[in-house]
Formats: sequence, C-alpha cells, structure tokens
Amino acid sequence: MLHSRPVTKIKSQSNIFPYIALLIGILGLGMSAIFVKWASEASGVVIAFYRVGIAALIMAIPFSAEVKRNTTARRPHLIWAVIAGLFFAADLGTWNYSAQMTSAANSTLLGNTSAVWVGLAAMLIFKEKLGGKFWIGMVIAFAGVILIMGEDFYTKITFGLGSLLALFASFFYAGFFFATQRAREGLSSLSSWWVSAVSSAAALLFVSLLFAQPLIGFTATTWWVMIAAALVSQVVGYLAINYALGHLPPHIVSPTMLGQPVMTAILAAIILNERLSWIQIGGGVLVLSGIWLVNQKR
Repeated sequence: MLHSRPVTKIKSQSNIFPYIALLIGILGLGMSAIFVKWASEASGVVIAFYRVGIAALIMAIPFSAEVKRNTTARRPHLIWAVIAGLFFAADLGTWNYSAQMTSAANSTLLGNTSAVWVGLAAMLIFKEKLGGKFWIGMVIAFAGVILIMGEDFYTKITFGLGSLLALFASFFYAGFFFATQRAREGLSSLSSWWVSAVSSAAALLFVSLLFAQPLIGFTATTWWVMIAAALVSQVVGYLAINYALGHLPPHIVSPTMLGQPVMTAILAAIILNERLSWIQIGGGVLVLSGIWLVNQKR
C-alpha cells in the first residue's frame, strides 16, 4: 500500500510551531485512556466510533467552509486521507480488543512499537539516513516507557492473542503516520483530518454492528465523556498531529508520540489521584531524553 519511491519533501518549517502542535497532540491523546476509564459503560470500539464520529460531525461546518475556499484538492491526496482513516480505525479497533484480552503492560508496550516500524520503513523503504542518535534515543525512550508501566510490566508480561493484536495495532498506527503524511502533501490539516475521521467512523461503525456492540442506552455521564473525548483527543489531539505531519516526517513524529504515556501518567496523577513512584518519574525523564535525541537530526 505504501509506495517505495522517495517521499515528497516536507514543507520547510524553520520555526517551532510543528513541535508545539506535537505537544498539544500528546496532551490531547494523553487524556484518551482517562476518557475510556470514565466511559466504561461502552465497549472500546463503540467509544472509538463515537469519538471520531462526533468529532467529524462537530467539524463538518468548518470543513465545508474550507472546501468552498479551496477546491484544488487532488484525488490521490483524498485517497491517502481515506487510507489514513482506515489505518486509524484498524489501530483503534485492534488495540481496544487487545487491551481487553491482555494486560495494560502488553498492550501499551507493543502498541507503542509503531515508532520502531516507522523508523525501519523510513530507513529501508524511503532511504532516510536516521543515524545512531535516532536509534539510541528510541532505546532510551522505550526503556522509559517500561519504567512508567512499572510493576505491571514485570509481573504480567505475556505473549498471546491479545499481544499479537497489539502488535498488529502498532503496524496500523505506523501506516496511519505515512498515509497522513502523503495526504498532507496536497491537503490542509483540517481537510486531511476530516476525511480520515469520516472513513474511520464508517469503519468503526461497521465493526460495532458486526460484533453486535450496543450503540445506545448509556447514561448522560457516558455521553458527555464521549463528547469530551471527541473534542479533546480527536479534534484537538489529532488535528494537531495532522498539522505536524505537514511539516515533520513520520520518523520524527511517531517516536515523539512516545511522550503520550508520560502525559497520561501525569494527568492520571492530577485527575485520578494515581500516585507516581520515583521509578515512574525516572521513566518519564528517560522518555523525554530519548525523544530529545531522536529530534537532534532536526
């Protein structure tokens, strides 16, 4: 699905705005696990469907206004945006089922290996020269993620069907980054994001119906939480990531997203009163150090 020719050059961006967008994206996605915890009445796939579906509905008017202003979008870029949405739906669906079948440690660690697949694809398929600092930074960041997961990782790590699904989810997430980058070569952040969100919502609705997942009958609290997830994680989080992918390559964006477990741990400590151990704090420092090394090439 991904071509072997070199990727068109990323638009030059000498300022810090793409990195600010990444930080905003990490903050928005850092809330995802907390929203899922609060909306426990619904299944993971249904939460994912409403998250992207409500977000696409909310942003339909701004998207329509943008289409009227700019009608130069080319079909190949729209197709890449649809592909990105399908990759994203596959990632969310398989990861949510993985989280239900295996430990949080397995699903989190294996789901985050998407950064490795993006790096390998950039090097082997797109002939990017990543350098030693990139891979050292990746190892340090992953070591930090393991420390953040803490005892869960050391006592519950296994490999079964749930772990295999988490690994597949990481492949799909890697595909999402590359497909989004291709879409952003000819589409604005909003256009690329909206087309992807609609295709994701359609795919997730199909899966929900296929597995007979209840789509209604939730309390008002659950509905408000899913609306909040749509606004914070999908609109703010992924719109920011779409912006960043218009200016930074996937092999920079994907490893930088390893900051999400750090953000989730911090937010859980503040919002859910979950205690952070010194080991987890040290893990957060390692993740940030690894991300810094990965971004040295920029």
